[in-house]
Amino acid sequence: MREMRDTLRATFGRVLGLENRRRALRLGRLDRFGAIARQITIYLPPSYDRGDMRYPVLYMQDGQNLFDAERAFIPGQHWRLDEAADRAISERKAQPMIIVGIDHAGPERIDEYTPTYDPKRHAGGGAAAYMKMVIEELKPRIDESYRTNPNETAAGGSSLGGLVTLFLGLMRPDVFSRLAVMSPSAWWNNRAILDLVDRFEGPRPRIWLDVGGREGRDTLRDVRLLRDRLQRKGWNDANLGYLEDPRGDHSERAWARRAQRMLEFLFAPV
Repeated sequence: MREMRDTLRATFGRVLGLENRRRALRLGRLDRFGAIARQITIYLPPSYDRGDMRYPVLYMQDGQNLFDAERAFIPGQHWRLDEAADRAISERKAQPMIIVGIDHAGPERIDEYTPTYDPKRHAGGGAAAYMKMVIEELKPRIDESYRTNPNETAAGGSSLGGLVTLFLGLMRPDVFSRLAVMSPSAWWNNRAILDLVDRFEGPRPRIWLDVGGREGRDTLRDVRLLRDRLQRKGWNDANLGYLEDPRGDHSERAWARRAQRMLEFLFAPV
């Protein structure tokens, strides 16, 4: 898949006379990691194989939707997150980072990505167990297998993946110091996540929070409430990036459009 994309890029570059500009965009690579009972896809930045530098790591939920067109929820509509990272790094708008895409658990996704049990839906409440798996099982193996900076760890996701990402950061800010919370399902269980925000004490993670203008009035209301609660707890423009995308709906395609801006905020160059 990546080889075909690279060939097409080279061909169009020759046709349009853009060889020099295309050469400036260095590409990372994808790796597959099979140490736990689900597929893990690793993005390694362009500089990874050319030195001994250590990198911050972004753990992303719903790994099926990030890199592979054929594995996305709607085939062909994936985040192209590796391409967004390549651009952000090549343009020096973001630090190089490793991205770990964690496949969701299929039918168990709702339970895994929700912090509380919702009696109306008879589901949810498995986020604490998921957090334990990521911190105690997956993260140590990634840190052993790749040149990571173990003290610079981020989490990210959208929809329910955004909800569990915020849960990870609020419960363990000592581990997850940067969060990509995209179109989060703040509505879950009567907006129970807002109570968790209100009770939060600790170092504030750097948070990217966004929502699409076409996701519906209720979703906009809930994400604005979440933004306001975070601000009341001390987040400000320095550590809270907030975006309302007027054209954005609740889809992988919409999150793909915002992915580069998210990376540039969370991994701003030093």
